[in-house]
Amino acid sequence: MGHREDLLEGAKRCLLAKGFVRTTARDIVKESGTNLASIGYHYGSKDALLAQAYVSLVEGVGDAFEGDGSLQETAPGSVERFERVWSNIIGTMKEPGSVWRLSMEVLALGDRLPEVRDHLAAAQREAGRGLVPLLMGGREEEVTDERADTLGVFYVTLMTGLIAQWTFDPKSAPDGAQLAAGLRQVIEGAATGDAP
Repeated sequence: MGHREDLLEGAKRCLLAKGFVRTTARDIVKESGTNLASIGYHYGSKDALLAQAYVSLVEGVGDAFEGDGSLQETAPGSVERFERVWSNIIGTMKEPGSVWRLSMEVLALGDRLPEVRDHLAAAQREAGRGLVPLLMGGREEEVTDERADTLGVFYVTLMTGLIAQWTFDPKSAPDGAQLAAGLRQVIEGAATGDAP
């Protein structure tokens, strides 16, 4: 590995141990075995490096969203697939030291972390673009900007709410079955024009 990769791996370890605000450039250098100048050279700033490290951590967790392979047994776009995918996603939130707590730190301290916030805000569209085929079928490269900006945004908004609930009060946070039951009520209400 070169300095760029060493810095990214060191930054990921620092984020998981200390979070965004408490991680210093010196922490990253110590953890990565590199030097301070390498941060600026490869990433421009410590905050840009931390943002990239966070995105990399999330991408690593994303593989768990598909679960044990049984997702293929459900029809794309079905309530059953919706329940299974969200159950898998929620499973990543239950793990000790979940990467998702870092999202709450950015939400709470966004003004103190403007470069991190801006970088992650730009990454949200792509996060939604990745969730659409997981739930609806197809391939990520086929998701149009319009679909990413509607259905993708819906899924990212749902995920952000789940992250907040699982971070704040995991005992009362919903599971996949509860989300699916709620979705069924929304579908029934929309179909009949009656409130569920």
